[in-house]
Amino acid sequence: MNTKHRTQQVIGVQFDIAWEDRAKNFETVERLLDERKDEIKKGAMVCLPEMFSSGFSLKVNKVAEGEEKETEGFLKKLAMKHGVYVMGGLVVRDEDRRGLNQCLVVNDAGEEVCRYTKIHPFSYGQETDFYNSGDEVVVFKWGELTVSPFVCYDVRFPEIFRHGAAKGAEVITVIANFPEKRIDHWISLCKARAIENQAIVVAVNRVGEDPFLTYNGRSLVVDALGEVRSDGGEDEGLVMWDIDLDVLDEYRGRFPALRDMRDDFLGI
Repeated sequence: MNTKHRTQQVIGVQFDIAWEDRAKNFETVERLLDERKDEIKKGAMVCLPEMFSSGFSLKVNKVAEGEEKETEGFLKKLAMKHGVYVMGGLVVRDEDRRGLNQCLVVNDAGEEVCRYTKIHPFSYGQETDFYNSGDEVVVFKWGELTVSPFVCYDVRFPEIFRHGAAKGAEVITVIANFPEKRIDHWISLCKARAIENQAIVVAVNRVGEDPFLTYNGRSLVVDALGEVRSDGGEDEGLVMWDIDLDVLDEYRGRFPALRDMRDDFLGI
């Protein structure tokens, strides 16, 4: 009898993002992954923070991808180098020249598989003055799992996560620049999104300072029961966990909360 469980590895890269300095941030990400390259499994999913190449900047003219698409190119090279899926936050221009705060996902062949635009720009931090909002919850296949990506402030809006669950999401990712002064909210919200959607939540934050705020990490992998399986603490480093697909399937089959969900209340 084969008792070996099916697993897929998730990795979050938590680091001090250098303000509006792509080259330095690329170097830091490469260093942190290279230091633990022997622990990275082929086909894993590596998640980088929101706007990981610049920090949470409102200077769209300075941080948006140009013709060279440097950040996009870096993600693709990183994925092929380690043989993994990679997701990370970047800025592109909309048709009206305002910004779009996006999460880009590439596969281990360096091919784009998903692009999500942040549905809720952070009005309290003036993001809405410079960035347009997205209008679609998306999912993509990663191995045997379905993933729905979100960005930072989105985590406060459970209705869009419910749409991800309705589309089959078993893993939810939240890439962020979530400040220290609201970190207790971050932890509680990530746990809530996992519990209510019976999903694995991979939440990747940054550490350090930008010109306006201080960040203390606490990147998390939360299981479908709301238990924290990996916690990045407050320093640079990686969070890692092997998702056990059989355990997730068994729990969802035994406790039918998702099957009891009323789609008519979601408007779908």
